[in-house]
Amino acid sequence: MSNYTGGYTDVQVRPLTPAGRRILETASGLFYDRGIHAIGVDAIAGAAGVTKKTIYDQFGSKDALVAAYLGARDERWRRHVTERVEREPAGSVERLLATYDALGEWMDRENPRGCAFVNAAAELVEPGHPGLRVVHDEKRWLRGLYASLAAEAGAPEPDRLAAKLLTLHEGALVSYSVAGDRDAATTAREAAAELVAAALAAR
Repeated sequence: MSNYTGGYTDVQVRPLTPAGRRILETASGLFYDRGIHAIGVDAIAGAAGVTKKTIYDQFGSKDALVAAYLGARDERWRRHVTERVEREPAGSVERLLATYDALGEWMDRENPRGCAFVNAAAELVEPGHPGLRVVHDEKRWLRGLYASLAAEAGAPEPDRLAAKLLTLHEGALVSYSVAGDRDAATTAREAAAELVAAALAAR
């Protein structure tokens, strides 16, 4: 799994106490379900059964808590994709296409309101926000994963192919969550298979 997981954004310096874990779990659900700006520290404290001081003692600021929420989700997502990809033979086209299988599974289980990273990017307009750094890191990681898998499969110009595959991936996220297309990941997988086949044929 270490081949593809990559380094997660460092968003939590100190180990979390049980109260800290409860805060993060509570805030994560609220941020995803209702939006980052719609949820204040008071609401998180009330839902988690802690004081605002405990939140600040554990995370320092709401911005840092947002980054921790996104970082934890990013870690779960990368692990999920990596484990699915590594079920397929090394260097195979199936490893590339397995990313869309992983996406379909993730959307069914985790993404009723769309991609948490895209949603966060729409809210976090301040360039220096630590949560925005997590969002950018996740998208860069995914494009890098596609480039690595494409190169291992023998595709020429793997970076160019990776850009196309990432666009299909992101389009499937929007089609699923906004247009209600529950087959979006399968459709993206079929389109990706055609792109990869064309790239390999051009060698």
